[in-house]
Amino acid sequence: MTMLQHALLVLLLPLASAAVIGLFLRRAGGVAAALSTATAAAIAAIALILALHGERFTAAHEWLRFGDFALSLGIKFDDLAALMLTIVGVVGLCVHVFSLGYMHDDGARARYFGGLSIFMFSMIGIVLADNLFMMFIFWELVGFSSWLLINHYLHKQSAADASKKAFIANRVGDFGFLLGILWCQAQFGTTNLDALAKLVEGGAVVAAAIPLLLFCGAVGKSAQLPLHVWLPDAMEGPTPVSALIHAATMVAAGIYMLCRINVLMVPDALSVIMWVGVATAVYAALCAITQSDIKKVLAYSTLSQLGYMVAAFGLGSLSVAHGDHSHLLAAGVGAAMFHLTTHAFFKALMFLGSGSVIHACHHEQDIFKMGGLAKKLPVTFLTFTIGVLAIIGTPFLAGFFSKDAILYLAFAKHKAVFGLLAFTAVLTSFYMVRLWKLVFLGAPRSEEADHAHEGGITLTAPLVVLGVLSVIGGYGWFYTAIFRGAFDGVIDQVAHPEGTDHLVILVTSIAVLLLGALAAFTLYRPAPDDALQVKAPGLFGALSALKASFDKLYDYYVAKVQQRFAMVLNFLEQVLLAGLIVRGFAGIVGLFGLGARALHVGNANAYAYWFLLGAAALWLAAAGVLKL
Repeated sequence: MTMLQHALLVLLLPLASAAVIGLFLRRAGGVAAALSTATAAAIAAIALILALHGERFTAAHEWLRFGDFALSLGIKFDDLAALMLTIVGVVGLCVHVFSLGYMHDDGARARYFGGLSIFMFSMIGIVLADNLFMMFIFWELVGFSSWLLINHYLHKQSAADASKKAFIANRVGDFGFLLGILWCQAQFGTTNLDALAKLVEGGAVVAAAIPLLLFCGAVGKSAQLPLHVWLPDAMEGPTPVSALIHAATMVAAGIYMLCRINVLMVPDALSVIMWVGVATAVYAALCAITQSDIKKVLAYSTLSQLGYMVAAFGLGSLSVAHGDHSHLLAAGVGAAMFHLTTHAFFKALMFLGSGSVIHACHHEQDIFKMGGLAKKLPVTFLTFTIGVLAIIGTPFLAGFFSKDAILYLAFAKHKAVFGLLAFTAVLTSFYMVRLWKLVFLGAPRSEEADHAHEGGITLTAPLVVLGVLSVIGGYGWFYTAIFRGAFDGVIDQVAHPEGTDHLVILVTSIAVLLLGALAAFTLYRPAPDDALQVKAPGLFGALSALKASFDKLYDYYVAKVQQRFAMVLNFLEQVLLAGLIVRGFAGIVGLFGLGARALHVGNANAYAYWFLLGAAALWLAAAGVLKL
């Protein structure tokens, strides 16, 4: 098989799996789970084959044509696609294996695994798309499949509400994304990524509105301010879904899309993108401090880390050359994708670790009702600890290298951004150590925690794999030796501190880590009450209000603005459209109908009168008296 055939296979396999499950296996949960997991294993294997083979290629086929407009479906497989496809494949397989144990007793397993397969198909389509229209098609499919998976527990009103909230918030961002695509087509006559790169390199001028509208798609998918509100609520879905969609793949699609359209970026757009990322990083970190639900702490952590990636992307662009090809790759692209990669490993690890904790505690999610789980869940404790150490930037772990690359980029390009991101790192260390200590140390604070025990191999094996990747995923030899430089076109662009800058970044990283960790370790004791709420109720209330502020703002907008506007439109529709136009015209037609029926009464005398009246009218017309 050629590499192109491998790429087509990796795209179509999950679609075939979803189709088979949906058509034939809806009542066979075990078989559906096995089929979906086997498909995920095949995807991971093919993704690694494609990455390691070294061949990079493009291919396209015209699908639809309307006059001069043609819509093509094509594949663009370069180093960026190879890296993202590998992440989706490896993390997707880990989530599928974990789901075998976590969802074993679920009555709707077939629907769940079918949803996972259709999501994998949609996500891989985004990764391989060679043009913006094709990317948008799969972008919307990802939105559909995430709605399906978030709403898995459809008997719960909170899950139904969360899925609708996610769907609507993403549609708002996607509307801007679509406008950007249409504007791009109108200005350049194409949305093909390679063609756009050639046009821009040839001197074509890009309006700042185009990349900003396209960025709207990333604001929705990657949950940036102000469309971030859906992600914490999306934790209503099964925990493995949170690991797959809300840690490593779907929310990362926005970052990946930005890296794909980097050639269209202009300084004004990059500045806006940078500040949106910084604001999201700081805001979400502040919100995470007051959360008591283990998954929502990780959700706000994900928001904050996504803000880090967006800020890194926006920090500037650098023209580089690689091999025989000239690329316009941002220095921020390398840093953003590097952190996306390491974050996918350690955040998926922590989400699956939280799933192991929740499973062991009989679906208890309140961290103040846990405690003492280090001895009861040794594998989960060890791997979760690795994830925590990685995200707070502990030296020699993956998160340390990728976070430092972003901090260095900020230090070199924008000192204010550097300060805000360093402050975010302090908060990250604070709330993650808080979570770790309350969940695993001390004595059990509930009956569920007291009777917790480690799950089977399907629950622990993915944690071990992701734990190893969270350690080695930040080292250069992992990409150059194990992957034989398969991602050099992306990873080579990572900014590396030099000279005195190296010392500044190193000292800053260790300082913020220790400051946040020691503050959390000192403030919190394994207890059923939130120490911050007890000792500083004003600060706790302010942070809680900050978290709720956007939801309240949207609730106010819906109730006071949108709903009233809808009532005005309904009134105008009832009076003008349904009343005056529809019923008015119907009334006029009815009058003509009454007149016509009056001509046919079945009475000879009436017909004689009508005949005489018609004859008189004809005579008057012929005599010129009546002008017709």
